[in-house]
Amino acid sequence: MLVVICGAELFTGNILLVKAALQKQIPWWKIGENWLLVICGNLIGAFFFAWLMMQTDLLLPEKMAANVIGIATVKSGLSFKVAFVRGILCNWLVCLAVFMAVAARDISGKIFACYVPIMAFVASGFEHSVANMYFIPAGILLSAKQMANPSLLCWENFFIANLLPVTLGNIVGGVIFVAGAYWFVYLKQR
Repeated sequence: MLVVICGAELFTGNILLVKAALQKQIPWWKIGENWLLVICGNLIGAFFFAWLMMQTDLLLPEKMAANVIGIATVKSGLSFKVAFVRGILCNWLVCLAVFMAVAARDISGKIFACYVPIMAFVASGFEHSVANMYFIPAGILLSAKQMANPSLLCWENFFIANLLPVTLGNIVGGVIFVAGAYWFVYLKQR
């Protein structure tokens, strides 16, 4: 909701730029440029936020630490296929939320448009690349701080076993099931 209402850039929502390229409103190379800049910015911002959270000690109580490390470990241990498909399903919902929020005329409409699809992906356990840019590094940093490093929880698993397949899935979900589908059904004929 903050991204949509305040006009910030989030990689998963920017996948909808494909619709503009399909309509010949922007060149295809601009999509690659935008995605690269935004995903790097999102990664830096998520790492910075994870580091800031470590400075607060709010994640150190035993139950909280166990939950954060547990979530990060599970995400790092997904198979490529599972992470990819969860990424597709996640960004299908995220892009629908953005699509509906853009259509809403007022802030309350934008909030409601975002809320239902986003809560559906969170409740379903789907994988969001940008959210994982925070969750897994937070788990890695926290496990290092507590000297309890589960074998699955490492930078290699974060980048290769989670971020890569989830990001690819997020791209497929947004491009095929939202931007491409809406372009094909409603805009292609124009």
